[in-house]
Order: sequence, then C-alpha cells, then structure tokens
Amino acid sequence: MLYGREGEQAAVDGLLDGARAGRSGVLLLRGEAGIGKTALLDDAVARAGEAFRVVRAAGVEYEAELPYAGLSLLLAPGLDRLDVLPGPQRRALEAAFGLSDDERTGDGGGAGGGGAGADRLLVGLATLGLLAELAADRPLLCVIDDVQWLDRASLDALLLAARRLQAEGVALLLAARTGGPSGADGSPAERPLGLPERQVTGLPEADATRLLARRVGPDLPSTVRDRLLAEAAGNPLALTELPVAAGPQPPAPGGLPLTSRLLIAFHGQVTGLPAATQTLLLVAATEEGGALDVVLPAAAALGVTAEHLAPAEASGLVTVTADRRIAFRHPLLRSAILQRAPHHQKTAVHRAVAGALPDGDRRTWHLALAATAPDAGLADALERTAVRAGRRGGHGGAAAYERAARLTPDRDGATRRLVLAAEAATEEGELVRAEALADEASGRTDNVLAHALLDQVRATAHFWRGSYPTAHRLLLDAAGTDIDPPYAARMLLQAFHAAWYAGEEPVAAVLDRLAVLPLAADDPLAPLARHLPAAVLPALGRPAGPLPPVREAAEAARRAGAESPVDLVQLCGATLVLGRDEETAELAAELVAEARAKGTVGVMPTLQFFLAEAELFHGRHRDAELTATEGLGLARDTGQHQWVSQLTALLAHLAALDGRTDHCAELAATALSTTGPQTAAPAAGQAWAQWALALRDLGQGRAGEAADRLHTLTTGPHRHHVSATRAVPDLVEAAVRLGTPERAAEAYERFARWTAAADRPWADALRLRCQALLGPDELAETTYRAALSRHETAHRPFEQARTALLYGEWLRRTRRRTDARPHLRAALETFDRLAAHPWAARARTELSATGTPAPTPATPTGTPQSPLTPQELQIARLAAQGLTNRDIAAQLFLSPRTVAHHLYKAYPKLNITSRTELPTAL
Repeated sequence: MLYGREGEQAAVDGLLDGARAGRSGVLLLRGEAGIGKTALLDDAVARAGEAFRVVRAAGVEYEAELPYAGLSLLLAPGLDRLDVLPGPQRRALEAAFGLSDDERTGDGGGAGGGGAGADRLLVGLATLGLLAELAADRPLLCVIDDVQWLDRASLDALLLAARRLQAEGVALLLAARTGGPSGADGSPAERPLGLPERQVTGLPEADATRLLARRVGPDLPSTVRDRLLAEAAGNPLALTELPVAAGPQPPAPGGLPLTSRLLIAFHGQVTGLPAATQTLLLVAATEEGGALDVVLPAAAALGVTAEHLAPAEASGLVTVTADRRIAFRHPLLRSAILQRAPHHQKTAVHRAVAGALPDGDRRTWHLALAATAPDAGLADALERTAVRAGRRGGHGGAAAYERAARLTPDRDGATRRLVLAAEAATEEGELVRAEALADEASGRTDNVLAHALLDQVRATAHFWRGSYPTAHRLLLDAAGTDIDPPYAARMLLQAFHAAWYAGEEPVAAVLDRLAVLPLAADDPLAPLARHLPAAVLPALGRPAGPLPPVREAAEAARRAGAESPVDLVQLCGATLVLGRDEETAELAAELVAEARAKGTVGVMPTLQFFLAEAELFHGRHRDAELTATEGLGLARDTGQHQWVSQLTALLAHLAALDGRTDHCAELAATALSTTGPQTAAPAAGQAWAQWALALRDLGQGRAGEAADRLHTLTTGPHRHHVSATRAVPDLVEAAVRLGTPERAAEAYERFARWTAAADRPWADALRLRCQALLGPDELAETTYRAALSRHETAHRPFEQARTALLYGEWLRRTRRRTDARPHLRAALETFDRLAAHPWAARARTELSATGTPAPTPATPTGTPQSPLTPQELQIARLAAQGLTNRDIAAQLFLSPRTVAHHLYKAYPKLNITSRTELPTAL
C-alpha cells in the first residue's frame, strides 16, 4: 500500500489507460533517493496486471560505461522477434548486443558483445520497432529504474524511441534519482531529457505519520516519533529504515544529509550479517544484474557458498527472482554495500566476477576495475573494447581508451590511447572530458600529427559551443602543420563548416588552402576538395577553377572510396551557394533515398535541409514542407540542435509564404532560441528566421519592418549565407515601397555580381526585376519584360508570379489597366495554386483596382494547401504508391501501427474509405 501518492498514481493510470486504448505515452519520475520512485514503479506493474506485457530494467553504476548494457536487459524478451525489423535496424541492434555472426564474442548476447557497424540512431529506431512488436498482441508496460546509472548508449536509444512513440500501445515509465553527482557535461539525473516529467516529493505529514506507525507500531514515544518525522522530511525510505537504525533512541538532530544517513542505516543492517553473507552481497552488488549463474561461481572463488545467502533473505534485504537473479530491497542498499567495502575487497570481488564471466567486454571491464598496476595485455583488451564500442555506435569508447592508457606500461603507447580517448569523448559529446584528455596528452608528446589531432578535438569543442572563429583558427593551423594531406583535408573540410558561421574571409581562407592541397588523385576526398572551392569562391567574388556538375564530383568520390552518403553531404550545400539548385535537388534526393536504404539516419536532417531549400526555391512549397518536417523530427530525436534551428526557421519561411503569420512567428522564435546546451553563439537558423520574419512583414504590408530586418541580414557577417543572398530581391522591393531605394544599393550590387557568377536564367530574372524596381521609370517596362522572358526558361512559379505582380502593379499605376490585367490574373492563379495567401490577396486587390472583379479565394488566408498534416500526407503518398504499412514504417522510421493510425485519420479528411482511393484523392 502506498500512502500519499494519489497524484502520481493518477498520472500512471493515465499512461496505462492510453496504452490500453492503443496510444503510447512516456512519463519520467524524478526525485531524491528513497522518495518512493521504485515503489511507484512496482505499483504500476501491479496496476497493469495480466492485461499488459511487462519488460523491466534498471541502470547500474558499474555498467554506466558499458554500451547498451541496460538496453540489452530490457529488450531481451523480444530478441526472438528481431526478424520483423527492417534490415538496417536489425543489423544495428544485433551489432549493439554482440549478436552479429561476423564478430560474436561469446558474451552470452549481453552488452559486452562485439558486432560491427552499429549506428546508435538506428539502434534507437530498432528499439522503437521492437517495443511496438512486443505490444502487438497486448499493451506493453516498459519500466526502467535508476536512469541516472543507465549507460549513455542505452539512454540515447530509449530517448529516441520515446520521442517517436505514437500509436503502438506502449507505456514507457522511467525513474531517475536527483541530487547525486553530476558529470561536467551533465548527467541524466539532472539534465532535462525532453520527456514528460513528474517530480516525486516528500509525503504530507499525515501520510508520513501513517507510514511510520505501520512500520514501528502505535506505541512509539511521541518525542521519538516527532524527531523521526522531522528527520525523514516525508521521505518514505527514511521513515522505514531510520527507525531500525535508531532503535529505541531518537536520531541525533542535524548532521549528515538524508541520503548519507540512509546509507549508514543500511550499513548497520548489513554489518549485523555473517561475514560470508556480506561477501556474497558484495559480489551480487558488483555483478550488476545479480545473475546467480555468475554470482555463485564468483562467490565460490572467494570461499562463499549459496547457503550464505539465507541470512540476507531472512532479513528481507534481498530476494531471489523467478529468473534466478538476486534483487536488493532498494537500489540504495546496493550503493551502501558497494560504498562500505574496502578497496582491496572490491578488487578481489571484481577479479572473481571476471573469472565467472565468459570472454567479452564485461569480463574486461571487471578485470580493469580489479587492476592495481600497469598491465599491457589488459590495456590491449580494453582498446579492443573501445574499438567495439565505436563500431556499435555506442558511448563508452572514451572511458575504455582512457582506462587502457592508465594501464599501458610504455609512455608512447599510453599517449596514443589518450589521443584516441580524447577523440572518442568528442564524438560522444563529452566536451569537457575531451579537452582535459587533449591537454593531458599534448603535454606528453612532441608528435606533430598527435598535436594536430588534439587541436582538432579542441576545435570541435569550440565549434559546438559556438566559438566558430576559434574553431576555424585551430583547424586551419592544424591543417597547416607537417601532416599528410588526407589528414589535412579532413581538418579543412571541418574548418569550412566552422568558417561558414564565422564570416566570408574565414570561408575564403579555408577554400584557398583546400584548392591547393596536394591530395592524390585517388584520394576519396580529392573530388570534394576540388569541387568546394569552385562552387563557393565565385559566389564570394573570388576567382576559382571551372565548376563541373556536382554529380561528376559525387561519382568520382564514390569511385575513389568515399563513404556515401556521409562524405557527400557538403556537396549538396556547396552547390546551393552558386545557385545550382537543380543539381542540389537531384543529388540530395538521391542521397536521402540512399540514407533511408542504408539506415544512415544521422545525416538525414542535413540532407533534408538542403533538399527542402532546393524544393522551396523551385516553388515546390508543399514538398519542401514535407521534407523539412520529417528532417526536423529526426533532428529533434537525435539531438542535432543546429539542424533543429535551421529546419524550424525554414518552416517559418514557408508559413510566411502562405500567410500563417502567428505560426511563422512561433517557429522563428523557436529557431532563434534553439542552440546546443553548451552554446553561447546565435542560433544556426538565425539567417533563415530573419528572412522568414521579413517575408511575413512584407506580405502584411509592413515594408519598414521588412526592410530593417533584410538590410541587417544582407549586409551583416552572414551575408554570404544562401538565405541572405536569396533575400536581396525582397530587400529591394521593401526599400522601393518605402521610397528609400538607396538602402538596397549595396546589397543589390553584390547580388548582381552573384547572379553573373551563377549564370542561371532564374537568377538573371531576379536581377532584372530588382533593376526594374530600382531603375528609371522609362526603363521599367523593358526590364520587367526581359525578366519575365528569363522566367519562362526556368520553372520557378512563385518568383515568376511575383515578377508578374510587380509588373502588373506598375502598369496599373501608369493607367494601363487593360495591359495590367493578364499579368495580375496570371500571378493570382499561381499564388492561389501555391496557397501563397498574402500575395494572392495583394494580386486580388490590384486586379479589382483595374476594374475587373477578382475571383473569390477558394480557401481563407492561412489555410494550408492540404487538409492533411505533413506526416499524414507523406504517409498517404507512399500508400498511394502501393507500399504496405510495414514498408512505409521502414522508410519513415515509424512503427507500422503509427502508419495505420495516420492513414485512419487521413481517410475522412480526404472523403475516402480505403487506400485504393488514395491515388485519385491525392
């Protein structure tokens, strides 16, 4: 029976009721040690009853550095269903759990397995798929305790799955302890996880009194009772354990924190047990999972037998579960046992546990924890563990490399492993740890390459904190040292990314260096190193070599062994810089499809941002919204803050185009406030967000506000960005409407030079439109006609319609109403078709002013083109192509039940009843 937890129980009941109805939900319980989180989890399992399938796991402190330790325990009941997962997801999960045929380590399928090539994002999607499969025949309750000790790889996979749960009938209930130690980069106990949370606090006094009375009886002296209630402060574990520790005497007032007093209380209970029983409990606490098949052989090596477990069972400290595991009464009891043991006893127990485990990473970890002196063989084994962690896509490689370095007898070998540890820590997002390791390693070596690699580590940390100029300088300097060109090429490509946010001059400096880098012709990066300078430098007004089609560069890179699509991503972005939008659209769409097929989820938000830009510029607004919406979901789920900001800002731009002004403002605000947890720099999507807000203002007739935003954007430090360049025609229009065309003069001159370098008909059409607005009235008609002629050779319907609108407005102002009508009518038809409501309203007003009644709008301003949400439309399009729900789920990284749920919602919106009607309806 739980006292005073009606609110928490109601929240859990809501979670369970949703799962019974086929909806998925997540709840994270946070609170201090002993506050009752585990009791609430147990109560949830009881409330779920036989109607639910239940899977359960808990984080363990000693396994916090062992990738996928927690996840392997949680998903063990579903491993017989791996075949239902899409191939890339199944292979990733097999690799993560050491089940791959090519690298099985004999670790019993546990977290210490080998497996190659796992991608931690794919592991998260596989987790989603397996949870959905486990919920196929009845709802699933997934319970995870002590999240603060869950290994990072398992936590990341669970978070990704949690964020994509929708209609599977899965209830995910987690608990995390607060108030414990937190790492420099934040621990799950303290940092926000982006999940629905409920803080579990102390019991009200009346409930605390009832619980205490149940524990010690009604005859407790009032002085002792009052002191216990005050000391416990509503903590249920304190109310049940402190009376045992205090005996007939009241506890001393003040002193140690409550958690420390609870640990002492557990110490006292364990100390009263026989020495052999205490040893057996220490083995069980050390073995993480408490599996008898490991605990008993390890204990036997220390002279302890199974019979010595009986006193601990009799005292209620532990129980043996049906699956032959030793379960402690409370997680804090395990901590108390580990804390009270002297160092020599801990090392002996780790050695014994290692001896009871088969070869594998878990055995290596326990041997490392038992080591008291350098050991070359163990250091080698730890490095192999680190390599496997990297192949599995999990965190933990940095810790393994660092431990290996500490155990390496020779100085050079230890330094090499510290460098590897620093690089791994960077990849795992542990920036403070990475920098500390880099500083330690750099003080131990004079090796030029090592110092360059360590500067690359420092540069990465600076980049993710938003210190772009520092990151750029470190990488440029490192690439300029006496290192082999392939290393320098990687650093310069990374420096290009940092320089993009630092300014034009840093970009040019990187590209100048990259253009003359003596890479071998068959180097995988050589085609990229040649293409990027040719694609970007002319846009900055600088000379460069000839620019072949981007497809030639991509194919040459593939032939040379570049990893596709990962190594080809920058080609898509660079090609946009000089206006080769059609090439970006083609290559990005191809790479997105390749990423789907391979399961290379991590690069998809980047590729989808570039693809959505190209679709937008081609006037395919709905396609751009679908692409950006999916990319945004993946970026959020995978913690890619840069692309969350960029894609949100791009969606704000699309909202401005169709007149959803409030939505535009909300999205822009989100984009501008979205930065990494350790980043002080402006958001990555700042340029796109400012253009979106300016476009909103322009569409609403607020030319002054639009001009202010656009002038800052097109003349500021990010004026070389794609969005800033493409926004210049809007600045020209706003400035002319204000009667201050000189405000656009500088930006227009740059834009005119850019259009000449781009050499694209649509770009020249925009230049001519600007010229018509800025130039003398007597030349306007000739220039507008030339612009419309150039538009005819490039399919850019939105921009062509805007030019027609401006020309029609000019004609009407010069009293040539008859001549104005066909241009205004054509513009209106295009704006209506694209649902560009603000521009349609303007065209409608102008057409009416010519004396011709304008047609009534089919939909009100702010109404999207389709009644379906982006995800519903994306799913419906795939279903219309004949794909099954499982095929669609694999493509969109959803569960089949979520796909079915969205189709079920789409049918009535389209006035149809089955998927066979979808092709016609769409």
